[in-house]
Amino acid sequence: MTQNNQLFAVFNSAHKVMKAENVLKQSNLAILLIPAPRALSTDCGLAIRYDSEISERVFQTLSDVSLLPDVIYNKVSDTQYDAIWNADNI
Repeated sequence: MTQNNQLFAVFNSAHKVMKAENVLKQSNLAILLIPAPRALSTDCGLAIRYDSEISERVFQTLSDVSLLPDVIYNKVSDTQYDAIWNADNI
């Protein structure tokens, strides 16, 4: 079950999201690969969920291996997710 203020990293392919999961778990970060919530737009149907407290470490770890997500969402409520980072804007 997801909670408010959790973050969701969305990728454009299943290969990338599973590779990102592997990299983050090898770095001992508390993440979970989940089916993407219906409210999120995703090409592969999967997302990486993690707590906002580790967001900088997750972002830096993925950046170090050139594997940034397409979009990172913050869960605001049961039905609302706000995009807080978008690869198109870098």
